[in-house]
Amino acid sequence: MNAPSPAVRIVVADDHPVVRTGFADLLDTQPDFIVVGTVSDGAEALRTCRELSPDVILMDVRMPGMDGIEATRQLVGADSTGPRILILTTFDLDEYVYDALRAGASGFLLKDVTAERLFDAVRVIAAGEALLAPTVTRRLISDFALMRPKPDAPSTAVLAALTPRETQVLRLVAEGLSNPEIAARLTVTEETVKTHVSRMLNKLGLRDRTQAVIAAYETGLIVPRSRGPH
Repeated sequence: MNAPSPAVRIVVADDHPVVRTGFADLLDTQPDFIVVGTVSDGAEALRTCRELSPDVILMDVRMPGMDGIEATRQLVGADSTGPRILILTTFDLDEYVYDALRAGASGFLLKDVTAERLFDAVRVIAAGEALLAPTVTRRLISDFALMRPKPDAPSTAVLAALTPRETQVLRLVAEGLSNPEIAARLTVTEETVKTHVSRMLNKLGLRDRTQAVIAAYETGLIVPRSRGPH
């Protein structure tokens, strides 16, 4: 018999006490979660995470003092073993969310998320996957990659390390396809796709699929489409 997986250790960072307590109480209803700390700003999140080593942080993007973007940047850095960060935001098309994803967050949720969606998201993040809501995430990344090209954006030269198949997989990941969908598109096994994704991430020095989507846009592999008014 397999031993049960250890509970996912979570820190909730939000400057609004009601929101902070609400999320913590909700997460504590799940037998596979344990909320090890709640904090009200980014600096406190850094201290608490260094002391308690959580698996996942629910991070409000806008907080006084050190905001969620800077806290994410410092927590993730070059440390692939650090906590996974799930950004909480009020607006889906929010430039702060784009910056937080770019800083290393693995995904984002709106604060009016349902309980089940929240629980699923934390489990996905804790398992080391990226939380990609394909339509919203791609729209967000596409819009802000188009509006705000970065002077330090990676050049296409970084893609030279990839094989043609890995480049193809990166393009499909950036289009929002899941591993089973990529496997069907390329007529290969899902295990083969997982291997290609893992090698592609390693070669590009990326943590997860969210970072891969951003890299695909910022290297120009995927060109953002400008959209007129709806």
